[in-house]
Amino acid sequence: MRSGRVGYSADSIIVSEHQRAKSLLTLYSGWAYRFKTLSDGRRQILNFLLPGDLIGLQEQFSDAPTHGVDALTDVTCCVFPLSRLWDLYREHAALAFNVTWLAAREESFVDENLLSTGKRNAAERIAALLLHLHRRATRLGLAQDGTIHFPLTQLHIADALGLSLIHTNRSLRKLHRAGLHRIESGKLTILNPKALERLAEYYDRPVHPVPLI
Repeated sequence: MRSGRVGYSADSIIVSEHQRAKSLLTLYSGWAYRFKTLSDGRRQILNFLLPGDLIGLQEQFSDAPTHGVDALTDVTCCVFPLSRLWDLYREHAALAFNVTWLAAREESFVDENLLSTGKRNAAERIAALLLHLHRRATRLGLAQDGTIHFPLTQLHIADALGLSLIHTNRSLRKLHRAGLHRIESGKLTILNPKALERLAEYYDRPVHPVPLI
């Protein structure tokens, strides 16, 4: 069903925030993020996207564009015609289940983000995010000796967690001094995962292998 493959450079727009996606995309390589902005320019990052994640599915169940998607790194996406989405459900039950699983998994990420914003303090929010992204990348085979590529800046972290840059910087340094993680040269190493788990009360363990579509 794939109709092509398209590349985007880092920091470029994959889906405009105020326009409907013309195709259903899957992220083939690289990192991206979904976001919304307010009229004064304040940005909320909704989720970070890694290989295998779908782009444009939510809009098929909405009357208007729901968010924008930007490339965090250079990315490659596979393109699927929106008109073939229902063919997928009619003709390929296993693939359709994987699409549904990915959509449900996305909802669980939103739940976790709501818990962070509502109840976790700054250090706990950052600990949960670092664990979450490290585990996702590891499950995709993107870790090497416990270290993953980590293209996020402190501004990305702040915009994802509802924190100020100053608060983000202080909390990252606090976790680093405690020997829990190391971010260096665009790479993240989790040094004490159990301590981070206890701090954030984040024990995410998916019961289904992450499908790659």
